[in-house]
Amino acid sequence: MRLLLALCLVSAPAFAEDAPTVPPAEDEGFSLMEEGMKLVMRGMMSEMQPALDEMGKALDEMEPHLKELGPKLQQLIALIDDIQNYDAPVMLPNGDILIRRTAPLVPKMTPQSEPQPGPNGEIEL
Repeated sequence: MRLLLALCLVSAPAFAEDAPTVPPAEDEGFSLMEEGMKLVMRGMMSEMQPALDEMGKALDEMEPHLKELGPKLQQLIALIDDIQNYDAPVMLPNGDILIRRTAPLVPKMTPQSEPQPGPNGEIEL
């Protein structure tokens, strides 16, 4: 009996030890995250696909109107020059909208010092 008790006490630490755990491979963690992100992205694309299709149809319908608007937008951009030259728009009580220029506009042509006579000698005032 004493021998059996001694053997149990000696072997108890061996039973208490757990089997060594093997750390998971780092690649498994990343591949699981990759798979999860792929699933999320696929789900988002499947939800967004109808909206993207409708937006494409709307752009196809607007294309002729946008072509007409193109030259007018280019003229407007040429007039504006740089958007940083302007303050934020202000709405007046009567509904008018003012967009003040912060930087003074440099005249493109210098005024003539004296009026020049025309072909018949007349002077335009």
